Amino acid sequence: MLEIRCSGTPHEIGLAYGQQGRTQVLGSIAFYRRQFQETCNLDWPAVRAEADRYVTSLTRLAPRHLEEIRGIAEGSGVDFLDILALNVRTEITFGLFTDSSTSTGETTSSVEMPESDGCTSLSWFTGDHDDQPTFLPKEASSSYLAQNWDWMPGQRANLVTLYISHASPELPKIATVTEAGLLAKTGLNSAGVGVCLNALRCRGVNRDQLPVHLALRRVLECSSRDEAVRALKQTGFAGCGHLLVADAKTGGVGLECTSRWIRELDMDEVGRVHHTNHLLLLKPEEHDIEDSLWLIDSPSRLARVKELTAGRGGQKGVAPSTESLFEVLKDEQGYPASINRRQSLPQVKTETLFTIVMNLTERLAQVTFGRPTELTGTTTLSF
Repeated sequence: MLEIRCSGTPHEIGLAYGQQGRTQVLGSIAFYRRQFQETCNLDWPAVRAEADRYVTSLTRLAPRHLEEIRGIAEGSGVDFLDILALNVRTEITFGLFTDSSTSTGETTSSVEMPESDGCTSLSWFTGDHDDQPTFLPKEASSSYLAQNWDWMPGQRANLVTLYISHASPELPKIATVTEAGLLAKTGLNSAGVGVCLNALRCRGVNRDQLPVHLALRRVLECSSRDEAVRALKQTGFAGCGHLLVADAKTGGVGLECTSRWIRELDMDEVGRVHHTNHLLLLKPEEHDIEDSLWLIDSPSRLARVKELTAGRGGQKGVAPSTESLFEVLKDEQGYPASINRRQSLPQVKTETLFTIVMNLTERLAQVTFGRPTELTGTTTLSF
C-alpha cells in the first residue's frame, strides 16, 4: 500500500500528494470515469461540469482545500476539475438521484441508485460521559473508533495511506486511509480526533454546503469532537452521509447529515455508537427525504454489530480492545452481505477493502487491507 507524506502550505501539500501518488490518482480518475458512465450515464466532461458547480461555494467554505486540490492536480499532471470531481463524487451520484436536470440544463431520465457501500462503523468509550457515571479511573479510560470500508474491488489498487503536516501550527497532524486524489476518508489526527464514514441514500443536494469528503477532512483538522460538530453545523452538508466522530477525551457521536439538517446520535449507556447505511434519526413526517433501504442488509448488520459488542465487553467497567474490535469486524453472519463483506455479483456489488481500528487514547490505528479474514497487507498509523 502506497504511503504518502506531505507537509507545508496547502499548495505544497497537494503538490507532494499528486507527485507521490500520480499513478494511483490516475487510477482513481479512470475508475470513476467508468463508474459514472455505468451507474449514472455521465461521461467525464459531464462529471467535470457538475464538479465545476461547487467551485463558488468552496471558494467561500474551504479555500485552503481548494488550493490543495489545485496542487494535487498540478503534481499528478491532470486538470483541477478532474481532482475536484473525485472529491465531490458522492454528491455527483446523489445529485443525479435528486435533480431533474443535469449541469447543462438538460432533462434526465430517472436514475436508479446503484447498490454500493456496505460499511459498518462503531465507536466505544470507556470514560465518563453525560449519560453514564464514572465507572473506571480516568487513567484507565479508552476511546476506540473502528470500521470496515466496503466499496467496489476495482478501486482497491488506488487506496493510499496519507500523512499530512500543516505549516500552520494550530492544525494537528493527520493520518488517513483514502482513495488517491481525495483529501481524506477514514482516519485520525495527533489531537486524538478520529472519523469514520457510512454512505446514506436520501433526497436533497445543496451545493452551497460542504461535500462529504471535504467534511471528513474538516473533522480531521479539529482538536476535539465538539469542535468538529460545531464546524460541520456551521458549514452544513451538501448531500447525505453518516460521520462517526470521536476523540480521546469525550468519546463518539454519530452525525446523520442531510442537505437540510445534521442530527446527533449519542452514545448508549456503555459508551457505544453503532451505524451502518440507513438513517436512524429520520422523522416519520419527512417523507420527501426518502431514506430508502437500497442496502436491505443494513438493519441486520446494525443489529449484528450491536449484538457482538454487547457480547464482547458490553458490561460496565470492561474496556474493548483493538483485538476484540477486529474480531467484530471479521463477522460473516449474513454472508456475503455481512459485516465482513464479499462481492458476489449480481446481489452484492461491494467488498471490504480495508478495516481500521483506531485507539484514539494512544493516537494510533491498526489497518488491514483486503477482507479482514483474507489480508493482503497491514499498516499502523501513528504520529
